[in-house]
Amino acid sequence: MLRLALKGALSRWRRLALSGLAVVLGVVFVSGALVLTATLGGSYTETARRANAGTDVSVGPGDTISAAGVPAALAVRLADVPGVAAATGIVSADGARLIGADGKVVPSPDRPRLGVSWPGQARSVQLRAGHGPQRDDEIAVSTALAAAAGVRVGDRVAVLTLQPKRTFTVVGTFAYADTSQQVVAFTEPVAQVLMLGAPGAFSSISVTARVGVDARQLRDRIAAALGADYRVRTGEQVSLAEGAARGRSLDLTNNLLLGFAGVALFVGAFLILNTFSMLVAQRTRELAFLRAIGAGRRQIIVSVLAEAAVVGLGGSVIGLAGGIGVGALVTRAPVVVPASAVLAAFGVGLLVTMVAALLPAVRAAHVPPVAALRETAAPERPSTRLTVAGAIVLAAGAGLLGFGFASAAQSGAPLILGGALVAFAGITMLTPALARPAAGLLGRVFVRSVPGRLARLNAGRNPRRTAATAAALMVGVALLAGISTVFDSATGSVRRLVADQVKADFVLSGDANGVTRTGFDPAVLTRAAALPGVAAVAGLGEGGAVIDGQPAYVETVTDVPALRDMLSLTAAEGTIGALGDDQILVDQRAVTAAGPHVGDRVTVRLPRGEPRQFTLAGIYTDTDLLTGWLLPASAASGFKQPLPSRAFIRLHPGTDTGAARGQLTALLADSPEVGVSDRGQYTAQENAKADRLLGIVQALLSLAVVIAVLGIANTVALSVLERTRELGLLRAVGLRRLQTLLMTAAEATVISVFGALLGVAVGVSLGAAIVRALQSQGVTELSVPFERLFAYLALAALAGTLAAIPPAARAARLNILTAIANP
Repeated sequence: MLRLALKGALSRWRRLALSGLAVVLGVVFVSGALVLTATLGGSYTETARRANAGTDVSVGPGDTISAAGVPAALAVRLADVPGVAAATGIVSADGARLIGADGKVVPSPDRPRLGVSWPGQARSVQLRAGHGPQRDDEIAVSTALAAAAGVRVGDRVAVLTLQPKRTFTVVGTFAYADTSQQVVAFTEPVAQVLMLGAPGAFSSISVTARVGVDARQLRDRIAAALGADYRVRTGEQVSLAEGAARGRSLDLTNNLLLGFAGVALFVGAFLILNTFSMLVAQRTRELAFLRAIGAGRRQIIVSVLAEAAVVGLGGSVIGLAGGIGVGALVTRAPVVVPASAVLAAFGVGLLVTMVAALLPAVRAAHVPPVAALRETAAPERPSTRLTVAGAIVLAAGAGLLGFGFASAAQSGAPLILGGALVAFAGITMLTPALARPAAGLLGRVFVRSVPGRLARLNAGRNPRRTAATAAALMVGVALLAGISTVFDSATGSVRRLVADQVKADFVLSGDANGVTRTGFDPAVLTRAAALPGVAAVAGLGEGGAVIDGQPAYVETVTDVPALRDMLSLTAAEGTIGALGDDQILVDQRAVTAAGPHVGDRVTVRLPRGEPRQFTLAGIYTDTDLLTGWLLPASAASGFKQPLPSRAFIRLHPGTDTGAARGQLTALLADSPEVGVSDRGQYTAQENAKADRLLGIVQALLSLAVVIAVLGIANTVALSVLERTRELGLLRAVGLRRLQTLLMTAAEATVISVFGALLGVAVGVSLGAAIVRALQSQGVTELSVPFERLFAYLALAALAGTLAAIPPAARAARLNILTAIANP
């Protein structure tokens, strides 16, 4: 039976190829994500090792929030520890932004822009041209940064750091351990001031051990001498930690790829299920004959699953090779293929295929031997049980949604999301019951012609097959429609928030390279307030802190009353007025029953300086325009980035906004990363990241739709094979080739439109439920992107029709006599 199954699979390889392609695409996602993560993770760690070459032990601040580094005197103290050969202070911090030849800051998306103290000819640095910086107005830059900025040795360039723009002469270029890293090297005193904001301090101290001294022993010896005030690690520990930190930046990409792999395989499972169901139906007589001559049910199941195993194994092999190729193409580095990628490729590929083929295999085992005497395939089984089960599951999902909507925001969100998923499963189970009436309704468009009437009848002839084919397309379109609804609602909520609460005429805002926006010269705020027509200016700085032992993100405000009026802030408790140097404000989200309350003292620890106590002066109602905690402007010096990063500006009524914009833009001439935006532009800027993410998600989810479209082509192709004799008879009684092609293509169109319509309806419903669950996160406006949904619907219908043309053309070219003679 096994040999028979394998020969059968080889004879039907064209029919199984599209099912295998679905497995291939899913496995490519899975293996590609794991290979990419392993390759880049290993590359990051190796780069960190090269950068830390020569460091046996590293000593840094014990407080991870600290931005002040360690005192320079510590290097002298470490030199006296037994086993230490040398202790060298290092300055290295993110935030050195070089302005290129085009007058713009050189971009470095999601990568730190390091400012370092010139280390000399170290292992991690190799001079390529010129020399290292020797004077305070000289810098050297990495070759990657020199190429990106278009600068050479001898050029005068401007650099933005913790301080406003300063101009330097490029005196050298060097190769850094990470060849793509953008690095600016200053003299040591300048690096300390510009990158740490603390003269006489270092980011860390690199310790070299004496010959014969073990790095771990030296680490323990130094840790015992220094106590808990400092963090002491071996060079290898530092390298692993830095590599892991860089690797965490891949988590989102990795999770996205794995998520879309799951979607692709889920959609592909419908395709595989449909393919094997049709193959079993077409082979009813063959399977019945095998039963008649002695084959047991278990043998029949094994034979069908063996075919599925061939498909899954082939798809896994090709998919793994594709995933390795994707990893090599993206990283352009020696590819690391972890065992998890190989196991996942074969495990996922085989598992999905075998599970999808199990139901058709069991169905095949129950073909009675007497079916060998029949001229036709087994009749379609009723789907009453499936319909009842689907109705129960849908009702359960609706119940969970109802409980979720009635519950509080925090406790209701999981119920809403769970209910949406359960309801989605119920609708999928109900598709066979919907298929026949939907095909009849949608097919009315084609009833004026004979091919159209036949297509309408064919689409409703086998509801299970039509439902399985349409369900695959429904899943892809539903995800696209649901995610589009959520993103459109999120961006709409931001638009509504800005329109309702922001009363400022202009916003000055820097680019966000990471979490914190880039800053600008505080003098801009003073000069802006002095411009004719400007009524009020409120500047904000931002940064991390620890408040009463809990990590928090805080902002400083130069003028609280002006900010209150421009952002429509209202007091929930206390007052929102000018803050003293020891006062603080907070929004309602940070307040629990236990406090804090107005008048309470809270302890705030900023990256620089000692912890300070502030009195809570007021609690304001929630707004997503601010981070929550508001400190006076005098506290900005405690941030890693002490410069203001945003400013809201209101003009006097009747002021020429065009002239005012021009004057504000001129004030920012030395801050090319900061722009002047009106309310609409500010909204677009805040939504930019969401729009980019939506584009990526749409592109990846489109592959799920492609797989579903392939499923339609496969279904039509197998349907043509199943109905070969019927098509021959229709041709014999006068149906022309063009009519045959139109009939087959119209059938595919009906299935495509049914799946796409169901997907849009389900997707919008799921999106609305998710938006409701996200109300506490600020997504308060339900917005349905009708234009995008119509585009999804039209493209899905068109793609399904086009995919059916090749099998439809084969149906039209059938030889009439051969087709009639087909058993």
